[in-house]
Amino acid sequence: MQSMQHVLIVEDEVKLAQVLAEYLQQAGYATHCLYRGDEVMAWLASHQTSLVVLDLMLPGVDGLELCQQIRQQSGVPILMATARIEEHDRLTGLESGADDYVCKPYSMREMVARVKAILRRTAMPAKPLMPPPTLVQVDDVRMEIRIKGAALELTPVEFRMLSHFSRNPGVVFSRDDLLNAIYTDYRLVSYRTVDSHIKNLRKKLQNHYSESELIRSVYGVGYRFELPEAETTQA
Repeated sequence: MQSMQHVLIVEDEVKLAQVLAEYLQQAGYATHCLYRGDEVMAWLASHQTSLVVLDLMLPGVDGLELCQQIRQQSGVPILMATARIEEHDRLTGLESGADDYVCKPYSMREMVARVKAILRRTAMPAKPLMPPPTLVQVDDVRMEIRIKGAALELTPVEFRMLSHFSRNPGVVFSRDDLLNAIYTDYRLVSYRTVDSHIKNLRKKLQNHYSESELIRSVYGVGYRFELPEAETTQA
């Protein structure tokens, strides 16, 4: 029997946090609430969670800084929730490492649905990848991608994007294609988000493979992933 998945709710509005916790518990999740940003890293150091619902405006440490701190140590999925609705704020949150972004006021049912969708994506076994071996290795069980044997430090969104590219070397994907591959609902996500993730992936790939650029821009269309000899394998 699988253990119950856990959701950490970081929200300074106590009543809102408690109501969300009740909805998530009814959906079958264990929950814990924290109401200050400066309590989160210490809690995570001694507890495990499947997903973090993170408010942007928090006392102690704000949500953006906290998101970056979590990302430095963990790939746990982060669902950011905030009253800020401007595109710049949404992009900043996603670029800081959040996997999804919900604007307040939100529907509790929608929040539960988004939590389910994120956890389903992160737990979903992927289709078998092309054989054989060497340059790129994708391990869907561990959510890990290795370049020349070295594990990349990837966010869940980056893992899904690079995994999608790796399955389809040489295929040109539009930004819409990539958004569909990494998000189930991107009404609040712009094409700039894709460009930001591509930029971050290129930097991480370059650290381990500087011989050529693996993710290439196709002018006016999108991006494609090119391997020297289509070397991709599933671990």
